[in-house]
Amino acid sequence: MKKYLVTGGAGFIGSNFILYMLKKYDDILLVNLDKLTYAGNLENLDSVKDDSRHVFVQGDICDKELVSDLFDKYDFDYVINFAAESHVDRSIANPEIFVETNVMGTVNLIQTAKEHWLCDKQWKKGCKYLQVSTDEVYGSLGKEGFFTETTPITPHSPYSSSKASADHFVRAFHDTYGLPINITRCSNNYGSFQFVEKLIPLMIYNAMNHKSLPVYGDGMQIRDWLYVEDHCKAIDMVCSDGKNGEVYNVGGHNEHPNIFIVKTIISRLSERLNDPEINENLIKHVEDRLGHDRRYGIDPTKVKNDLGWYPETPFELGIVKTIDWYLDNPVWVEHVTSGDYQNYYEKMYGSKI
Repeated sequence: MKKYLVTGGAGFIGSNFILYMLKKYDDILLVNLDKLTYAGNLENLDSVKDDSRHVFVQGDICDKELVSDLFDKYDFDYVINFAAESHVDRSIANPEIFVETNVMGTVNLIQTAKEHWLCDKQWKKGCKYLQVSTDEVYGSLGKEGFFTETTPITPHSPYSSSKASADHFVRAFHDTYGLPINITRCSNNYGSFQFVEKLIPLMIYNAMNHKSLPVYGDGMQIRDWLYVEDHCKAIDMVCSDGKNGEVYNVGGHNEHPNIFIVKTIISRLSERLNDPEINENLIKHVEDRLGHDRRYGIDPTKVKNDLGWYPETPFELGIVKTIDWYLDNPVWVEHVTSGDYQNYYEKMYGSKI
């Protein structure tokens, strides 16, 4: 039985990964360590709450004693680190939290892994630490070209800087101590269970409630969109077969401006709900985000050539599946109206959600 420590497994990508792995493998144990901050939601995992292959532990990746005790108890083969503060706007308002979780939490994980996996200068057979990172560590692209694994690291926000720092520590532990590692850097994920502060679920929620749709600047910031289940498949493949020490870019090859995403959501919701009040008049252009990167684009050639991975979900299908999931699963709305997010939204956009 392969045993995984999955950190941040109650969040958006982490919970999708746990569901993917439990569906794919029978002989597996996933220990899910999650602090359950505002973006973590155990209801994402209701369908597997009685599955003995999934063990939930509420706790902080910065807690050295807890992480060490989990290694002692379960003797993990793999660590997959999804745990992170991930919203750029929040990092601009409060960067210290991002340093604590994204940098110090990562250092605690890799240090604990080293202490438990390295004995008499020999590493535990088959062990690996996988850092789930982001294309934002590369900074911004012009109109041409794509990020590759050799693109220089030039982060532009406190969030991306914290992720870049974590990546450097992971690589340093590999180069210095020999820690078996991989780093994946993905483009913008979308799909079920994403917290409402991110673009797609926020636009869905506001539009279905006839609220304004805040779009930064001219809305022409371009992102590469990756369906979350395709990302989960890539992480599994990299963890199992990725070359030790390598970075793999994981992208959907679905580049679209933000304003296109918003208009696509309006069109689908209006059709699905038969509601003419959901229209482009709801769009409200607001002051652009500080340091807002203009374009991201991922070249996934390496992960395709090395591992045979490719994005299976066309954006036209994935966005419909995503919108329909939010409409068919109204329980997520309860978390939107929490006091924390209400206060945050009002501060960002000048009105209550």
